[in-house]
Amino acid sequence: MSPVPEAILRALSLPDPSKVQLSGLGSGFTSTGAIRAQVPSKNGTPEERRYFVKTSANGQVASEMFRGEYISLNAIASSVPGFCPRALAWGAVDEESSKPKNFFLVTEFLDLGGAMGRSSGDETTPTSLAHRLGKLHTTPAPADPETGRRRFGFPVPTFCGDTKQPNKFHDSWADFYANERLLTILATSEKRNGRDAGLRELVEKTAGQVVPRLLGDDHLGYNSRGEGEGIVPVVVHGDLWGGNADRGRIVGNGGDEKPGDVVYDACAVYGHSEFELGIMHMFGGFGSRFFEQYHRIVPKTEPVEEYDDRVRLYEL
Repeated sequence: MSPVPEAILRALSLPDPSKVQLSGLGSGFTSTGAIRAQVPSKNGTPEERRYFVKTSANGQVASEMFRGEYISLNAIASSVPGFCPRALAWGAVDEESSKPKNFFLVTEFLDLGGAMGRSSGDETTPTSLAHRLGKLHTTPAPADPETGRRRFGFPVPTFCGDTKQPNKFHDSWADFYANERLLTILATSEKRNGRDAGLRELVEKTAGQVVPRLLGDDHLGYNSRGEGEGIVPVVVHGDLWGGNADRGRIVGNGGDEKPGDVVYDACAVYGHSEFELGIMHMFGGFGSRFFEQYHRIVPKTEPVEEYDDRVRLYEL
């Protein structure tokens, strides 16, 4: 067992270090662990609380990464309670330093295990992946506080793997996807690997021609007769491959959830619901039965005949 850093104790309002245990936290680039704490309950008897913790010594990158995940998890949990652990605190471990290097993120604890309904979950079961993801993707995202409008983007940058996503707000989903995803990834690739004229030409052509054709404001959300209402931004997990979903339940927070399908490691964005499906299709692990159940809750966006093209575009 390792001592719990003072910054984490304060963030969780755990005054007695002797009744707090930290396990599993190593000294690597990014480490994860679990905290068990004995706290007084309302009737005065000791009650165990459990938390999940991540730490990283990657300085400013770790700060931005954990802040993005903190807000991402809470955006999902606010729309669909119990679908993911709530983030409880993030900050600098070495908070007294003028230039902190070590940062932490603490969330509710997930007890994982069991058969997740990613292939055959019944969408009528409230705790199934199809039901919960469907609810997430049919709940409008909150309005941008500066404009009062629902916009495409996210309040803070997020990270998909080690790739930073700025998430600047746009009124147009096509503009967001072209600029905040495709062209941003291209810029990151060129910075890390050098410029490739052929790759740049292909990405710019996709962003400038294919994206407006498939995702344009006067096209996406309208059928062949021009009938429709466009699309409304919803909270999208952002990195929903098979390794970021499981069967489990939130425990040790004083109000344990029932077992259900859960997600974690989010890099959320307010976007088009089908954007989620690109990575789900690309990495597999979600069977055709799951998508049948999901689309009973979230119908394919018009024009339906371009659904497969959009999913392939989102895989980029």
